[in-house]
Amino acid sequence: MMPLVLIAGVSVRGMTESAVRAGYTVVAIDAYADTDLAEIAETRLVSPYTAHSAAAAARDVPRTSQQARVPAVGVAPVRHDRGDRGDRVAVCYVSNFENHPDALRQLASGRLLWGNSPATLAAARTPPGWAKALADAGIAVPRLRTTAPRPTMSDVVVRWLLKPRSSGGGHGILPWNPGMPVPRRCVLQERIAGPAGSIAFAADGRQSIPIAMTRQLIGERALGAQPFRYCGNILTPADDPTWGADTPLGRAAAAIAQTATSAFGLVGVNGIDFIARRGRPVPIEINPRFTAAMELPERRDNISIFAAHVAGCSDALATFSPLTRPFRGSGAVGKAIVFARRALTVGPAVREWLADPNVRDIPRPDTHIPSGAPICSIFAAARTSAECHAQLLRRAERIYDAVETTDWRMMSRR
Repeated sequence: MMPLVLIAGVSVRGMTESAVRAGYTVVAIDAYADTDLAEIAETRLVSPYTAHSAAAAARDVPRTSQQARVPAVGVAPVRHDRGDRGDRVAVCYVSNFENHPDALRQLASGRLLWGNSPATLAAARTPPGWAKALADAGIAVPRLRTTAPRPTMSDVVVRWLLKPRSSGGGHGILPWNPGMPVPRRCVLQERIAGPAGSIAFAADGRQSIPIAMTRQLIGERALGAQPFRYCGNILTPADDPTWGADTPLGRAAAAIAQTATSAFGLVGVNGIDFIARRGRPVPIEINPRFTAAMELPERRDNISIFAAHVAGCSDALATFSPLTRPFRGSGAVGKAIVFARRALTVGPAVREWLADPNVRDIPRPDTHIPSGAPICSIFAAARTSAECHAQLLRRAERIYDAVETTDWRMMSRR
């Protein structure tokens, strides 16, 4: 018997798809309940969404596999936490539970938690806390302030970003200008110049193994994204001279992942966002959970990210062979989120996207999408990162051509 898996968060389709591919049966709880998610899992919509309401929506989900009676499908189960009988329903989470440890505690009550604990989240997500832990290990980190600098301070000349403490996806980030207040729910973080990136890695509380390093797409107008808004990733070719794993940037990012793992006892799959400043990564955020970038190595390198996650949470990472051999994928793969340029309602024709393997997070027919909200995710593969990026932008235009036409609007009224 493999345990039933409960996955909750704002948008769980990516992790759910990985879990189903690995042979698990999933109950999915999120803010969208997209069409393609409903095709592969029992799906529950939470609207309006909060982490606490998502946890509440899971109250009637069985807490043991004996209650759920879920048969094994396709792959052998891994070892569970020592001392656990392995019969409890497993619970996983994506964004935004990392900002709400109390909600995670409610979600995981009586279940087997595959992911970082509420206490770990509280430590790894506190900006001054993670910054000090990394700085104490000799890693360069952005300067942080909880109050505005006074005119006489040297810090007043630093370029700052006003960033929510409970940040995610670039929501709520603004450039800070002298005279602006710093609310208690925000911090000032030094604005670092350079391209944005992230490293995805698996960990077992002691050791970390890099999975992929990606270049992030941030605030791209061609994708309808606001400034600072996360809108995708590109996994560069393995031999990329700047973004490849075996480069100074890649080795330094892997060292940051190991430091964070040791400092906070991270388990499962995790991500760290950074800015590449003069070829060196400056970490700006720890994401102690499955991240949106992790679909890319699963697509290109044929790595089961969910299996790696379970191995890291079950003290089996050291023997998880897919991460101990060189990756065989070639070329670049990319993912982009297409945001609505104006409010729209999608019609029944949206179901045609189910046949396209390069479109995911497909909204339900007759869904109203406000301006600035995500329409869907798109994927592309190409020989180089530049070609991959260009393909993503062309596909985004085709999405806009479809959803902004009169035909789609008329179909939505039927």
